[in-house]
Order: sequence, then C-alpha cells, then structure tokens
Amino acid sequence: MAAKSTRFVESVTEQTFPARVLKAERPVLVQFWAAWCGPCIRVTPIVEALAAEHAGVLDVVKINVDEEPGLAERHGVTSIPAFVVYADGAVSTAWTGAAPKPVLERQLAPFLR
Repeated sequence: MAAKSTRFVESVTEQTFPARVLKAERPVLVQFWAAWCGPCIRVTPIVEALAAEHAGVLDVVKINVDEEPGLAERHGVTSIPAFVVYADGAVSTAWTGAAPKPVLERQLAPFLR
C-alpha cells in the first residue's frame, strides 16, 4: 500500500531521501512505519499535527519499511514506529515506539527553536 502524503508529511524513498533529508535546511523528523502496524497508525495523526504546528522549523517525512527496506536497514530499524531526527545532514537522535503528543514534543524540543 503506497503511503499518501499529507500537506505537511511527505513520503520519501531511497531516491528522494538525500535531497529531502540529508540536504534539508532545517531538522527533519523521519517516521518509519508500515500499513499493518497498529501503533504506527495510531501515532501518525499526532506526527502530522506536529508537522503542521512546526512547519517552517521542522520538516517531517515518513518511510514505509515494506517499500523501502534498505533505508530501514541502514537506520537499524528493527521495530516500528521508529523515529530519527536529522540535523545538518546527520542523525541527531532516534527512538522507537508510539507515544502521546507531549512525549513526542519533549523529544523534539531541542529542534523546535
């Protein structure tokens, strides 16, 4: 099942990852997910809300692990949902698991300035 992009959260692929994430001008939150993953489905609206609220400060993209297994493997993703924040083209922080909005905001606080 192909991921659909929302206005603030774009799906990236192996081909678009370098330009969209590594060369981004601001921090990028990457959400690794799959259509069959219940926790991924539950956390996605929260991630989309954060993307909308922090547009212009934080970019948010998602990667379907079934469609882009190479990206998942390179990031060491063994459980989803998984999150990686890139800043200045490098991994800054990463975590796994769905969480409520306040927890995600605390994780992202250093990047929301």
